[in-house]
Amino acid sequence: MDSHHLFDQNELESLERQVPLVEGDTKDTAERLPEFTTVSGMPVKRVYTPLDVRTLSYTGDLGMPGRYPFTRAIHPTGYRGRLWTMRMFSGFGTAEETNARFKYLLSHGETGLSIAFDYATLVGYDTDAKEARGEFGKCGVAISSLRDMEILFDGIPQDKVTTSMTINGPAAIIWAMYIVAAEKKGIPMARLGGTIQNDILKEYMSQASYIYPPEPSLRLVADTIEFGTKYMPLWNTISISGYHIREAGATAQQELAFTLADGFAYVELGLKRGLDVDDFVPRFSFFFNCHNDFFEEIAKFRAARRIWAREMKGRFKAKKERSCWMRFHTQTAGCSLTEQQPENNIVRTTIQALAAVLGGTQSLHTNSMDEAMALPSEKAVRIALRTQQIVAHESGVANSVDPLGGSFMVEALTNDMEEAAREYFRKIEALGGVVAGINKGFFQKEIAQAAYRYQKEVESRQRIVVGVNEYVTDEPVEIPLMRDVARGQQRHLDRLNQVRRERDNREVARCLNELREAARGDANLMPYILEAVRAYATLGEMCGVLREVFGEHVELLVA
Repeated sequence: MDSHHLFDQNELESLERQVPLVEGDTKDTAERLPEFTTVSGMPVKRVYTPLDVRTLSYTGDLGMPGRYPFTRAIHPTGYRGRLWTMRMFSGFGTAEETNARFKYLLSHGETGLSIAFDYATLVGYDTDAKEARGEFGKCGVAISSLRDMEILFDGIPQDKVTTSMTINGPAAIIWAMYIVAAEKKGIPMARLGGTIQNDILKEYMSQASYIYPPEPSLRLVADTIEFGTKYMPLWNTISISGYHIREAGATAQQELAFTLADGFAYVELGLKRGLDVDDFVPRFSFFFNCHNDFFEEIAKFRAARRIWAREMKGRFKAKKERSCWMRFHTQTAGCSLTEQQPENNIVRTTIQALAAVLGGTQSLHTNSMDEAMALPSEKAVRIALRTQQIVAHESGVANSVDPLGGSFMVEALTNDMEEAAREYFRKIEALGGVVAGINKGFFQKEIAQAAYRYQKEVESRQRIVVGVNEYVTDEPVEIPLMRDVARGQQRHLDRLNQVRRERDNREVARCLNELREAARGDANLMPYILEAVRAYATLGEMCGVLREVFGEHVELLVA
C-alpha cells in the first residue's frame, strides 16, 4: 500500500483534539438517540471526518478511474463514454409469450436481453415430467428443447443483442441451445455476446436450484469456461452471483465476501484445467443485489472492485489489466419489494438504481412495482425501464465518474466493507475452502442467521418498512396484475411431443449414449452436448443422462 496519505499529519492531530470537544457538545442529545446502523447492521457514525480515513492513500487505495486498483471505476470515462446496459429480466409461460415481451422491451429502449427460466427448466426437467407438475411458466419461460429456443429468439438478431441467461445446474445445455439456435440462422458462435450465470456454488449456499453434487457440477463449469475461452471470445462464461445470496437474507458484507470467495474458487478451477489466468478471467462477470441502504450499497460495489483487483494481481499474478476488472450487473432488491402499497416499490427501486449507478455498475435491471405479487405487467415493466432512463438522462449522475469518491463516509464504509470481507475470507480458508464450507453448512447457517435477525428487527419495529409496519393503510391493491401465465402449457406440450415424433430418434439415442460415455471419462462435455442439442435431444433427456453418471445432490440439513 502507498505510504503517502491524503491528509496532513499536523491537521489530523489538531482534529483529534477537536473531536472530543464537539462530541461533548452533543453528548446529552446523543445519549437520547438510538444506535444507527445500516440495513446490514454496520454501525453508522454521526459524522465522518478525515480521522476515519486517515491512512487512505489516493494512489494505493483509490487511483484514477480506469487505473488500478479500480476502486473508482474500471473505465476512465465512466458513463460519459457509454451508459450502462439496461437489461430487464424477462420470461414467463411459453417461448412465444416471452419473445413478444423481448420485442416490446427492445422497442422501448432496452439495450440487452435477460432471460428468466421456469423452475422445471432450472433443475433440468422437461415440462411433461412428473417433477415439473404445476411449475410451467410460473417464474420464467419453459425451455424443453432447441425448438423452444428457436421460437424464443425468432426475429431477434442474436449477433447484435447481448443476452444474459440466469441458469446454473443445466447452464451448459441451455447455452448449447442458444448457440445452435444462432448457428441455424447462420451466426457463428464466435460472434455471440452475452452471459450464462453458471454459478453453481451459490446455488448450494442460497437458492437450491442445483442438480448434481458440487464436484461434477464444477466439472461442467470448467468445461464451459474452457470451451468459451477457446471458441467464444465475446461470451461471459460465468456470472458470479451475489444477488441470490442477498435475496436469501445475507447482509451486504456476506454478499460481498461469499460472492468474491466463489469468484476466487472459479479462478482456481480454471487454473487447474490448465488455462492461463489472463486468457479466461477477463470473461468473468459478476451479479450483485442493490438493497435500500444507499451508502452501504455504493461502498459494497467500490470495495468489490478493489478487492478483486488486488487479489487478481497479488494472489493470482494476473498481468492483463482486464483480468483485474470487476465487471458487474446489478438488479434492484426483489426482497425489498412489498405487496402492501406496491406503488411505494417504484421509489425503492429508484433509490436502489441510483446507488447501483453511483457504485459503477455495467448493466442494470430495475424491478417492477408489482413483482411481490405477480410477474410484471407491461405497464409496470415499462415504468421500471423508464426509471433507469430518467436516472441516465435527467439526474446528472452519469456526468462524472465516481462522484462520491473522497466522501469521508463513503471511503470509511468502503474500507469497512473490505475488512469485513477479508475476515470472512480468513474463516472460509480455515474451513478448507468454499466447497468444504458448503459441505459443513457454514454459508447456509450464516445467511439464515442474518435473515432471522433482519426479520426480528422488522417485526419489533426496530426497522421501519413503509406500508408494512408503519404508515399502514387498509386500501385494496388497485394496480392491474398479470394473470394466467400458464395458459400456453398445452401448446408447449404439443410442440414437445411433435419434436420427439419428428426428430431422428436413432441419432438422439446415439448422441445421448456418447454424452453418457464422455461423462464417465474426463473429456470436455460441451461438444457432446452441442451434438445432442442439434439432434433435438430434450433438456430432460440430457440432464437425465448426466444424473445417471453424476448422481443428484442432497442438501445437508444444518441445525
